[in-house]
Amino acid sequence: MPSASPLADIARLATPRFNWTRAEVKAVHDAPFADLVHAAGSVHRIHHRAGEVQKSQLLSIKTGGCPEDCGYCNQSARFDTGLKASKLMAVDTVIEKAKKAREGGATRFCMGAAWRSLKERDEPQICAMIEGVKALGLETCMTLGMLEEGQAERLKSAGLDYYNHNLDTSPEYYRDIITTRTWEDRIETLGRVRSAGIKVCCGGIIGMGESADDRVGLLTELASLDPHPESVPINHLVQVSGTPLSGSEPLDGLDFVRAIATARIIMPKSVVRLSAGREGMSKELQALCILAGAGSIFVGEELLTTPNPSLSADARLFEEMGLAAR
Repeated sequence: MPSASPLADIARLATPRFNWTRAEVKAVHDAPFADLVHAAGSVHRIHHRAGEVQKSQLLSIKTGGCPEDCGYCNQSARFDTGLKASKLMAVDTVIEKAKKAREGGATRFCMGAAWRSLKERDEPQICAMIEGVKALGLETCMTLGMLEEGQAERLKSAGLDYYNHNLDTSPEYYRDIITTRTWEDRIETLGRVRSAGIKVCCGGIIGMGESADDRVGLLTELASLDPHPESVPINHLVQVSGTPLSGSEPLDGLDFVRAIATARIIMPKSVVRLSAGREGMSKELQALCILAGAGSIFVGEELLTTPNPSLSADARLFEEMGLAAR
């Protein structure tokens, strides 16, 4: 007698749980593709509005010169990528860019600085950015590296809604990608963010040469966080010349969709975000990701320092799919 499908009970799948095993997640991830996408879409509709996708925009408020050695990142000072480092952007400039993002339909504004960690001397400027963007009626998100004791609380007081700090990949593959920051460092910062009452934005990058088991491992770790991250960005590696991961074997598009769909199922209430890498995707692949439960995209022609689809291309995608922005 054949074993029951891990996707058979949609109501059970739509109930959040925090004790997923790797074997269980693998069974979901490896299910027949059509069944997986159908189940993910069904779970999505229980907790999220079908046909609605949030438009977010991401701004690099401090570019390049980072001392970390993340193998995917062209902002590392260790790699010769031709990227010119810049100082922290002025608060007024950030607010103006946030206004333009809002005019372009974004409801969430994310700000990223190429730092190992947030320095105390920069906190007043960072908090002023948060306050200014929040005053525009936008959701606020920051990614500033590691946080020390008390910093998350100060960001929360300024009005920060989300803090992004990705796990990137599985614990086993992590050291192949990054050696200057440990897995435990990331978990510690996530704990500080959660303790301060800031919503957690935490996901990973797919297509860095990792195995399917590593992708399952990453997703299992994310689903083991209690509570689940409110925001789960799933990034497709954007290969940049000069970085160690340039020249990596391209990831099959359906494998990327599997990661999106699995994240949707095992973290049913989280917003799964179709993040970096859309510029290299066909509209059909993007559509599959949305059908599999991606509820957010980043808009704007640049995503930190890498290309992103044009606003007109995204407008056509929304029109052709009958999507509403939120």
